[in-house]
Amino acid sequence: MSTLRNIRQWSETHHPRWLVVVRVALGLALFAKGIAFISNTTLLEQLIYGSPVAAENPGWLPLLITWANLLGGFMLAVGLFTRLVAFLELPILIGAIIFINAQKGGFAPQSELVLAVAVLLGLILFLVEGSGPLSLDGYFSRNRGSNSQGTAMP
Repeated sequence: MSTLRNIRQWSETHHPRWLVVVRVALGLALFAKGIAFISNTTLLEQLIYGSPVAAENPGWLPLLITWANLLGGFMLAVGLFTRLVAFLELPILIGAIIFINAQKGGFAPQSELVLAVAVLLGLILFLVEGSGPLSLDGYFSRNRGSNSQGTAMP
C-alpha cells in the first residue's frame, strides 16, 4: 500500500498541466472508437470472431468492448476514476494489438496499430500518473470535507 501512496503523492506534486490535454484527447479517442463500434457492429464482430480470442463465439464481447470504450473514454475525458478506468481498458487494448492488428499486419493500409499502441501507452501513463488537479477526481479530493457540518444539500 505504501507504494501506491507514494505514487499518488508524487503524481499530485509533479503533474504538469499539459497532461490534461493529453488525458482529454485520449478519452475522446476512446469515446469516438466506441461510437464507431456502435455505428458498425458487424465490422467489430467480424474482427473479433475472426481472431483466436473468440474461439467459442461469445456474443457479449462486442457489447463489452463497445461500452467499455464509450464509458471509459468519457470518464477519462472528465477525469473520473482515471486510474481504475485506465486499468480496465488495458486488456481491451492489449487484445486489439495482439489479436486484431496482428491479423491485418502491422503496416497494412487499414491497420490501426500505431493508434492502438499510442492509446496503450497513454493508458499506462495515466495509470501511473492519475488524472491530476484539473479533473473530477481532483475536484472531489479537494472538496471532500466541505459539506461535513451537517447541513443538507439543496
